[in-house]
Amino acid sequence: MAGLIKRGTTWHLRMRVPKRYRAVAGRNEIHRSLETDSERRARELLPDVKAKLLAELDQMTVIKERPEEADAYRAAQKIAQARGFAYRPLSDLLEAPLEDVLERVEASPSDPTTETAKALLGAVEEPALRLSGLVEEVERIAAHDNRYKSENQMRLWRNPRKRAAANLQAALGGKDVLVSEIDHAAALKHKAWWQKKIAAENLSVESAKKDFANMAGMLRRYYESIAQPDPPYPYHRVSLKDRHKAESRKLEIPVDWITEKWFAPGAFDGTNDEARDILLISVETGCRQSEICDLPPEAIVLDHPIPHLRLRFEEGENRREIKNTSSVREVPLVGVALAAAKRHQDGFPRYRGKSGYSATMNNYLRNNGLLPSPAHTIGGVRHTWESRILAETKRMDVSGEMMGHSVKQIRNRPVYGDATPLEKRHALARKVMLPVPAHLG
Repeated sequence: MAGLIKRGTTWHLRMRVPKRYRAVAGRNEIHRSLETDSERRARELLPDVKAKLLAELDQMTVIKERPEEADAYRAAQKIAQARGFAYRPLSDLLEAPLEDVLERVEASPSDPTTETAKALLGAVEEPALRLSGLVEEVERIAAHDNRYKSENQMRLWRNPRKRAAANLQAALGGKDVLVSEIDHAAALKHKAWWQKKIAAENLSVESAKKDFANMAGMLRRYYESIAQPDPPYPYHRVSLKDRHKAESRKLEIPVDWITEKWFAPGAFDGTNDEARDILLISVETGCRQSEICDLPPEAIVLDHPIPHLRLRFEEGENRREIKNTSSVREVPLVGVALAAAKRHQDGFPRYRGKSGYSATMNNYLRNNGLLPSPAHTIGGVRHTWESRILAETKRMDVSGEMMGHSVKQIRNRPVYGDATPLEKRHALARKVMLPVPAHLG
């Protein structure tokens, strides 16, 4: 229980140390100056000072009981910050100005072996995290950012990072090095490993670039999490380019092809209804296939004057993360898309939260002569719809907003005012709507 005691003209907190903290506190009672001669002000300060003191005792316990873990390093940082200092490793303090070191010494307990003294004087070692544990640690750090991801989205997030770490380890001769040992020379070995692999297997440089980006991103997150002063950037300017490779882009599916081939009776008899209707919704909405596949039942809004899809970050049983905040939008349903949504008011459970729809549908269309060329994929439908909207409005910001692109980036300036209302989106979608065949209506 904490109370007040006056020493001279200054009020102090006086608190009996709970039993669970006595091993780290080294005493049964703690006094802490409240730096005021006003009893009223002291009583106002007392709850906050007590809470901070208990928090510091918690951090001291972590340092004492789990000194080798990353939590201990973070605990030392919090103790230092609470005392008005940034945590600096001992090796840094040995080169710091004398007055800075003396200030820390004066703020430290007289016993240099206490956890608080260790935190202020940089004596808590940076966690010895190895490359093999980096992905798991970063996943823990990024838990809040990834809170909307479904299990499948988490798998898609995790696997390329695991692959990047494994490839770097292979490039380092199989050594499971400490993360702190991953320097620019290690990144250059990673690059050289990829150069040999690309030449031997005739691969694209894109896989290597993803590896470098994933490693750089994981290292940045990790060093941020431990508040590493002057963190290294080993992958700075580490990249590969193929100056002979032409810029790739998804080819549009011609509108005539859609109406004559896809809208023909029997075109989709060899596949299932969910697969067909996901594609039909994309034809009249420009949505990404994943946005449609992962729709929870409540996101298909048919009891509204304007039937629409509600795309947003979802929590709960059908949690999902959409691409970015620009992709949060209401998408009007018209034509074959509206008919398809009515047939699947509970969404598409066969494909929800799973991968493989695009590959499955592309194979079906290709095997049945329903793609204009080997270079075309169903991803081109989204670009066809964008061209239809653009032809009507002559404005890229409008078509971009309808598709979930960043209007700010399109206009290259801050965006003011409200988003295009659903009514206007609906009117525009109806203007470019394709005729609905009787068998698909």
